Amino acid sequence: MHTQSADGMSAVQLERHIGGVRIGAIGLGTQNLSVPGRPDREIAIATVHAALDSGVTLFDSSDAYTTEQDGQGHNELLVVEALRRYDGDTSHVILSTKGGLIFRDGAMWIRNGTPEYLKEAAKASLKRIGGDALELYHFHKKDPEHDFGDSITALRDLLDEGIIKRAGISNVDLDEILLAQEILGGRVSSIENHFSIGHRDQRAEMEYAAAHGIAYLLWGPLGGLGGAAKIAERHPALRRISLERGVSPQRVALAWELRQSPTVVPIPGAISAEQAADSAAAASFELSDEEIALLDADTGQD
Repeated sequence: MHTQSADGMSAVQLERHIGGVRIGAIGLGTQNLSVPGRPDREIAIATVHAALDSGVTLFDSSDAYTTEQDGQGHNELLVVEALRRYDGDTSHVILSTKGGLIFRDGAMWIRNGTPEYLKEAAKASLKRIGGDALELYHFHKKDPEHDFGDSITALRDLLDEGIIKRAGISNVDLDEILLAQEILGGRVSSIENHFSIGHRDQRAEMEYAAAHGIAYLLWGPLGGLGGAAKIAERHPALRRISLERGVSPQRVALAWELRQSPTVVPIPGAISAEQAADSAAAASFELSDEEIALLDADTGQD
């Protein structure tokens, strides 16, 4: 929901909801803190702490954010350590994780969507993360070798058994969302799909989520374009607004994404405290209706 300020600008709502729980409007995707090319461990922990200091309450992990040497679960353990070492209150934080992929260095990640595997993966994640149940658990990506509906039955069973509190689905189209809703009895709490200023597909999925009060998490919300500099190169309106307002292109891009739907939650990655804090600041960065129109028309230049 947005409110109208005196100068005609639409103020971005600083909070969103996921499964009945309030969260910050910007999350943190933690993949880059654990995969090859990751920063030093202390820098990674400082990145999580900077996000917490900036009001981030949703951290998006997966058991597959790791290296072959580390094995499944490196990122979950890393984020849990960072939360444990944080001086402030983390009782309101949601650590979301995912199952269904197995990381492979320099190769396609292996998909396993069998109900048996997903249930064991969820239980292993719970053991690493701790607590009575996982706050939010996503099926990471459809396995072409197994029926999608069968995979979702694992989420249903995990919900019914109390192993997970909330179920999510990732990398899905509208038909898959509808099937998941049917199998789960309308209990899809979140949908995690790719969307950015340079990747604007899946509008129908976003609109469905908004209509049904489902959190719509955006992975790759900076487009996978090589960082803020590349984004600015391809999007002249983004570059112009960034320069005029004296903020980073990524902050402008994330603020634009927040205006796309009242249930959108971008989850940008970061490999430094500075990046995490800058992204989080997008939750309170207001764009005018004119700026939104310019960005809507700015589909990018090759």
